[in-house]
Amino acid sequence: MLRILKSYFFWTYQRGSFHYDIMVTLILAIIFLSPRIINFHDQPVDRDLYPAEVMVKADGAAGLVYHLSAELVQPSSGEQESAALQGAIEPISGKVVIDRYEAVKDESGHTTAYKVWAHR
Repeated sequence: MLRILKSYFFWTYQRGSFHYDIMVTLILAIIFLSPRIINFHDQPVDRDLYPAEVMVKADGAAGLVYHLSAELVQPSSGEQESAALQGAIEPISGKVVIDRYEAVKDESGHTTAYKVWAHR
């Protein structure tokens, strides 16, 4: 038994042999099963948007979710936020219909970004 384990450790079996196939199968099992068993904490990190940056994600249905920096959306006097958001999104995606939006605020209550749900 010790001789077999030593042969596995030093990889002394010939290609195509039974023990070689077992070693390759174990290596592949470790590669493909370890992410399901071990939590590597490798989730993407939310980050602040650059002033002219727009991030677009699919919402799972037929719509899109836009993340816009507040500096990119500056409503003029008399213009509503939704119209300013529409004006910021249209150069990127063309004509879209805004379903809803929400302002993302920092700890002091200032609007830093907007989250917009829209569809074509």
